[in-house]
Amino acid sequence: MRFTSTCPQCGGTGQVGKQCTQCNGEGRLRKTENLEIKIPAGVQTGSRIRFAGKGDAGILGGPPGDLYIVSTVSPHPFFERVGDNIYCKVPITVTEAALGAKIEVPTVDGKAMLKIPPGTQSGQKFRLRGKGAPSLRATTRGDQFVEVKIVVPRVADERSKEILRELARLNPGNPRNEALHF
Repeated sequence: MRFTSTCPQCGGTGQVGKQCTQCNGEGRLRKTENLEIKIPAGVQTGSRIRFAGKGDAGILGGPPGDLYIVSTVSPHPFFERVGDNIYCKVPITVTEAALGAKIEVPTVDGKAMLKIPPGTQSGQKFRLRGKGAPSLRATTRGDQFVEVKIVVPRVADERSKEILRELARLNPGNPRNEALHF
């Protein structure tokens, strides 16, 4: 990081006799320094983080200003953040959707179990309370919303086809009639 610091020869006054030769009377020197800064959990793109006293030196030996960092958070390939909530899509099987299941889903903290109730439809969303992003303004966390997408298996063998035909005979109905009100 490049910033100005108080001239050590003149103490920021710009004068040693008539003029400080080290800073040419400015009272400050240009300096490059690596700073290790801690970014708090929960920052979002556009969050401003203030580091008191880490900015440029003040004029005439005044105290240094503050350093402000405006964050840019790269998108994640799986999770999407909206406010303090996290969203993701998870595939489930037809059997898990129809009969219900407990599945393992990824969270920003690792894995969690999610109960899929019987009769779950593709696109249905479930909430994992407190599994979202930490809030910068509160001690709570957001939630994680998991949208399930039913993945239909590729049926290659005759036995599987016959089982599906039997399922269709036992459960007649046209979902398009119900959804589109024909």
